[in-house]
Amino acid sequence: MMKALTLALGFGLALSAAFAGAAENLPQPARVWADRPAGSAAAMKLAALRYAAFWNSGDPRYAELALDPDFVDRTLPAGRQQGVAGPLQASRQFRAAVPDLKVDVTDMVLAGDRVALRLHFQGHFSGRFGDVQGQGQPVEFQAFDLYRVKNGRIAENWHLEDNLTLMQQLGVVKP
Repeated sequence: MMKALTLALGFGLALSAAFAGAAENLPQPARVWADRPAGSAAAMKLAALRYAAFWNSGDPRYAELALDPDFVDRTLPAGRQQGVAGPLQASRQFRAAVPDLKVDVTDMVLAGDRVALRLHFQGHFSGRFGDVQGQGQPVEFQAFDLYRVKNGRIAENWHLEDNLTLMQQLGVVKP
């Protein structure tokens, strides 16, 4: 009886962990490549999808779950704070310009302790960006991120966004 109860409890915990990402309403990648079985890459994938959910929703809880407390942005843009505070600041500023910002994870590659993502951002420029007031025009751009994951959280991030396309769509830079 006790053995059956222990097995049932263990199975229930494993099942709830497997569905944790679904319960959080995380974006799902269109394609995933991994150098290991899916189960052993689950924590890395969950961290990356939580971070994508942060950019998709603006909800800081996702960033706090995804990022290591000692998170380092290795391609830190000028004016952005280092650490977890940096992405939180960037999201607030970007959502002031594009309140309906959404992100799709187009591709995900898991290898070693790294996760690489190709991201597709879109929304409507209906807020303000610097001195420019949006008129509801659509914005759409690509980004690439490379994460180093440690203990199930993103410890380092290298990222590259197509900022020229974005700035042209915002009307800040002429095509």
